[in-house]
Amino acid sequence: MSTPIDQLAVLPPCDQAIGLLREDKHFLLVDKPAGLLSVPGRHPDNDDCVLSRLERDYPGASIIHRLDFDTSGVMVVALNKKAHGAIARQFQERETYKRYTAHVSGALAEHHGEIDLPIAPDQDNRPKYKICPETGKPSLTRYRVDHYWQVSDTSQVSLEPATGRSHQLRLHLAAIGHPILGCAFYAPEPIRSSAERLRLHATELRFRHPVTGEQVSVISPCPF
Repeated sequence: MSTPIDQLAVLPPCDQAIGLLREDKHFLLVDKPAGLLSVPGRHPDNDDCVLSRLERDYPGASIIHRLDFDTSGVMVVALNKKAHGAIARQFQERETYKRYTAHVSGALAEHHGEIDLPIAPDQDNRPKYKICPETGKPSLTRYRVDHYWQVSDTSQVSLEPATGRSHQLRLHLAAIGHPILGCAFYAPEPIRSSAERLRLHATELRFRHPVTGEQVSVISPCPF
């Protein structure tokens, strides 16, 4: 059953511009700010998004993959159907490389490792997800600790999701006891309000060019 319009939240406006990292005849590599949707929301007042902004200057632009509203960083946007199909297949077949940067609570016990925990929708607490061995889909995140700050008892970690489940990174980190700062869904207080935004950034993306087959690689410096 769909949620009535009057029960849907209206998101705060985003006054940050989308950064253009690379312009190609077939695609764009853009830097999405935190607090901006990838595609229009269900409420008609939530129409400001990456797609609607880009369509003004790039008619025919289409979204291949999404970043959460609260997540910033690299996205690839197709400019024609051929490019969309070719790049989308790479995402579906897990042939792309994605790296995220997160600022998390605490000191991780291991410098690097894997989080292998199945994820399922939390039907009783939508739009949240949960770790569920019975109904969850296989979900794997590789991590590496980049830095630990003893004064704040927080760590910066690099994350490589082998799968692309909704809320995977923030849920996996919370599940091992190191929630992302500013995470409204899975971080307890005071971690939830310890940052002005979700401290999660899509830092790097690699894929094959949809026409030439050459390796395309782009990095967006972490803003926190």
